[in-house]
Amino acid sequence: MVYNFNLGIGWASSGVEYAQSYRANLLRRAHIPARFVFTDMFPTENIEHMTRNIGFLDEEVIWLYTFFTDVRTSPVTFTLKQLEASMAEEDYTFSREGKTCRYQFKESGRFYTCYMVDDTSDLVHRVEIVSNGCLIRKDYYTYCRTFSEYYAPLDGKAHLYGRTFFNEDGSVCYEEVIEDDSTFYRIGAQVLYTKADLVGYMVKRLNLTADDVVIIDRTTGIGQAILENCGPARVGIVVHADHFSEGGTDDDYILWNNYYEYSFSQTEHIDFYITATDAQNELMRQQFKKYCGKEPQVVTIPVGSLDELKYPDEPRKRHSLITASRLATEKHCDWLVEAVVKAKESVPDISLDIYGKGGDEAKLKGLIGRLGCADYVHLMGQQKLDDVYKHYDAYVAASQSEGFGLTLMEAIGSGLPIVGFDVRYGNQTFIDDGQNGYKIPITDEMDQKEKIKLLSERIVRMFTEDDMDAFSGHSYEKAKEYLTKEVVHRWIELLK
Repeated sequence: MVYNFNLGIGWASSGVEYAQSYRANLLRRAHIPARFVFTDMFPTENIEHMTRNIGFLDEEVIWLYTFFTDVRTSPVTFTLKQLEASMAEEDYTFSREGKTCRYQFKESGRFYTCYMVDDTSDLVHRVEIVSNGCLIRKDYYTYCRTFSEYYAPLDGKAHLYGRTFFNEDGSVCYEEVIEDDSTFYRIGAQVLYTKADLVGYMVKRLNLTADDVVIIDRTTGIGQAILENCGPARVGIVVHADHFSEGGTDDDYILWNNYYEYSFSQTEHIDFYITATDAQNELMRQQFKKYCGKEPQVVTIPVGSLDELKYPDEPRKRHSLITASRLATEKHCDWLVEAVVKAKESVPDISLDIYGKGGDEAKLKGLIGRLGCADYVHLMGQQKLDDVYKHYDAYVAASQSEGFGLTLMEAIGSGLPIVGFDVRYGNQTFIDDGQNGYKIPITDEMDQKEKIKLLSERIVRMFTEDDMDAFSGHSYEKAKEYLTKEVVHRWIELLK
């Protein structure tokens, strides 16, 4: 069994979660059983809805907090009728507005606020119980009650002081006690004093053998607990981003990325590291040897794959650009908007569609409004893009660093040329300058305006001077090494 450890997941997940989703599919193809372990608390969402949304199967998902119970990962199926059957008081009034239902109990004055899965269904995700004007409890449901949170008023606010986790039959499995900034857990006679202890206890209960493999995608807060309790299982670390700080590195000292520093210091306990590109693999090997005097095993496995190359079934929209990412500051989607506005002076029918969600969405909407480009620059939201890329003429990216760049891989898999900066590691992997797009050289001395100008110039050059059919053909050729059958073979070689 391959156990993959991560922290959280969301509706607008990061590249790490998408990489895990791709891996799940690849391991299924290789007939290698796998589980994906998430260790964050998800009080406002059912984790299954988010994992299913990104492509995991329910039986592949382990959530730390229900691991010790017999409750399985499941969508919400608990109904209002089931909730009503559990109510001790029968004299109530009921009202509903959208996703929120309210039960008001006449005798006690208490009320239940139920949060439904959607606006129309009778499926209950959580219930908040208020008594004497104070929140006292929240109950969470999938197909049964999974856990409850307990609250007491403190300084005029509802203060969380504990959680109880249940088995399917409603019996208590274990408790979490929260005191100020500290937390401890009681599981039978076992008392665990930190969340790291809880993670370690879970790993110990997995009873791992030499036939098992542990892959850690994020080590923050959980890495040491896993290594201390994984026994004879082989352990691998996935490097999802640039692994060091260039500005903090000289001939004598290297400053590792703080997300990887711990795992890089534990090479004697790590069986392999995985990078997504050969360029990062080679650089890591050189740096480990130079700065640490060590030669750990580093393997290259792309974080994603292409089931097939996607060809357009109708002509691509002329001079149309696509980009897809979290709408986060480091992705610099605002630069792309400004570059396209400038490029329109030379390419009048140019357009840009931006796919994704994130914290910069409002900022981008404001920028589009100020620049008056809403008729040809569009925010498209979060969508499944498998069959979307092939309708566009080219892909653009303004990120200054990509550990791999799943969207870049997907773009060349649909024959798109790419314009982006000459930065590690994704752009350097997927763009052959002048053959399927442009890698724009940049320096630390360049300001934002200069980078936007260069982006705009390369976009204009591509659309007005280059053979787009030849560029597209070169992207298709590069994409062949990322076909699923090729990447599955790499996983088989590593794990079997």
